[in-house]
Amino acid sequence: MTTTAQFTLPRTPVKPFYFNTSGHLLRITTQKANTLAELLVALRACPDESIFQHTFRTLQEHHFIREGYSNDFAHWALTACNEPGLAEQLASVDVREFTSLGQLRERFIQIVEKHLQLNPSDGPRLAEETFYFCASEIEIMPTNFVAETMPDFAKGLREVSVHSIHHHFIEARLRLQLMSNDFSQWLHQDVGLTDAARALNRIDIYTATLEDVRQQMVRILERALL
Repeated sequence: MTTTAQFTLPRTPVKPFYFNTSGHLLRITTQKANTLAELLVALRACPDESIFQHTFRTLQEHHFIREGYSNDFAHWALTACNEPGLAEQLASVDVREFTSLGQLRERFIQIVEKHLQLNPSDGPRLAEETFYFCASEIEIMPTNFVAETMPDFAKGLREVSVHSIHHHFIEARLRLQLMSNDFSQWLHQDVGLTDAARALNRIDIYTATLEDVRQQMVRILERALL
């Protein structure tokens, strides 16, 4: 019943979708870690922009890699600290489950705290290299793509940069404070394609590159508009 009702809706969006992208100004903060104990201290003290840089931004920077750890904390725990168990736990944190950087920070703190409680000798052991906390400051910029019709939206999805895909599909969760993304919100609220919106939101960002994510979005949209 839901699918049939959805497909009888008009295909003229209530309002246009404006494709934006974002640039990031990177800076090194005063926090750094040479041990896991120092990492825990720095996780508590670093700015939210550092949490964003080492998680959300890492996904964008490594968007072309299908395998490997999805955040910088996990990578450092493995390569510099030789702690594969801790690295796996840190890598298991899914940014899609968080709508605030504060919540995300707390999750990493809990993981490192628990590891050091169970393995206190790991805390003071020197890492092979220093972890420098960086921070990302975001500047949102418009693109040339504006979707006033569904064909416009499909064209925009196919042609915008992967940075725009990341901006609307991944970073949007922090902006919306919802476990959703800009594309799904627009399809649901302004077009009435609720099933397609849900399908987009279920796309796995960890086993696919951003280009793969784009192609999956296009296929979902094409099926919805048949």
